[in-house]
Amino acid sequence: MPVGTVGSVKGLSPQQLDDAGAQIILGNTYHLMLRPGADLMRELGGLHQFMSWDKPILTDSGGFQVFSLASGQARGQSKKTGMKGPLVTIGDDGVTFRSHLDGSKHRMRPEDSMQIQMAIGADIIMAFDQCPPGQSDEAQVRLAMTKTSAWLRRCMQSMTRKQSRLFGIVQGGVYPHLRREHVDDICSTDLFGYSIGGLSVGESKTQMLETLDATTEVMPDDKPRYLMGVGTPNDLLDGIRLGVDMFDCVMPTRNARNGTLFTSTGRVSIKRREHRNSRDPLDPNCSCYTCINFSKAYLHHLYRTHELLYFQLASLHNITYYLDLVRGARAAIEQGAFESYYHQHHGINH
Repeated sequence: MPVGTVGSVKGLSPQQLDDAGAQIILGNTYHLMLRPGADLMRELGGLHQFMSWDKPILTDSGGFQVFSLASGQARGQSKKTGMKGPLVTIGDDGVTFRSHLDGSKHRMRPEDSMQIQMAIGADIIMAFDQCPPGQSDEAQVRLAMTKTSAWLRRCMQSMTRKQSRLFGIVQGGVYPHLRREHVDDICSTDLFGYSIGGLSVGESKTQMLETLDATTEVMPDDKPRYLMGVGTPNDLLDGIRLGVDMFDCVMPTRNARNGTLFTSTGRVSIKRREHRNSRDPLDPNCSCYTCINFSKAYLHHLYRTHELLYFQLASLHNITYYLDLVRGARAAIEQGAFESYYHQHHGINH
C-alpha cells in the first residue's frame, strides 16, 4: 500500500497511482491532524474528495508518530524549534505531545484518534496503540500491551462511521510469548482485521522474522493481517510466506528520491557514473511509463541536475515494482507455486 503521509504519495498523482495498479493508499493521522486539520478535512468532504482518490484509504492511528517523538532524533529536532520539556507524556487516558512543526501542545486519546480518522473519512482505521521503543524490556512491552488493549476497547466504543472498518494492533516487542498472549487478547474482538505493530523498529532481521512467525501462527485465518511499516522487497516476500496480507512502507518513494531503484535484476544506484551513457531502460522487464520511455542515462542526468521530473519518474518505477512484486506473489499463491516464486525473487534487491 503506497504511503501518502499528508494526503499525497510523494511525486505521484492519483492517476499515476491508479495506472500503476494501486488498490489502496495510506494517510497519516498525526500529520493530517496538524495540517490541514481534522475540521477542514471534515468540511471538505474527507481525504478521498480532498485528493481526488476514489479507491480505499487506510489511516494509521497517529500513535507511532506520537511515540517516536520521544526518540533521541526527535529530541534533537526539538532543540532546533526551541521546544522545552518532554515531547510526549503518556498516561492511562492517552498522550500529551508537542508538534514537531511548531511546538504546539496537543492531547490525543483513543477517542480523539477515532474522531480524527473518521473526519479524514478513511475506509480502514487503526486503533490507537502504544508502540514501545525497539529493544524494550519485557516490563515496558507488557505495559504497552496493557494500554493498547484498553485503548482498543475505547476505540471500538467510539466508532460511529459505519463505512469505516477498524483494525486492532498486536504488540509484544520481540518476545514470542508476549506476542501470542497479545494476539489472544486483541483477536478476541470481532474486528475487520488485525495489524502487527512494533516491528522493524531496530531489531535484527532474524528477530523480526522469528517474532512475525510466532505472531501469525496464532492469528485468525479468516481476517486480514497487516504488517505495519515493513519494508524491503525481501521483507514483503518473507511476510507473505508467513501469512501476512497487507504491507506499507515509505521505502519505494524515499529510496527513489535518494537514487536507489529496485529492478528485476537488482538494485540500481542511478547516481553512479556507470549509468551516464547507458541507453538501456532501467528495467527491461518493467512496463511502467519510466521504463518504457526513458534510459538509465536520462534518469542519471535528471538525478545529477536535481530536476523535479526525476522524483516523479523514479517514484513511479519503484511503486510499480512493489505492486508488481505482490501481484506476482498473489498469482503464484493462487497457482500453488509461491515457494518457487519466493526463491526466484528473494534476494534480488538485497
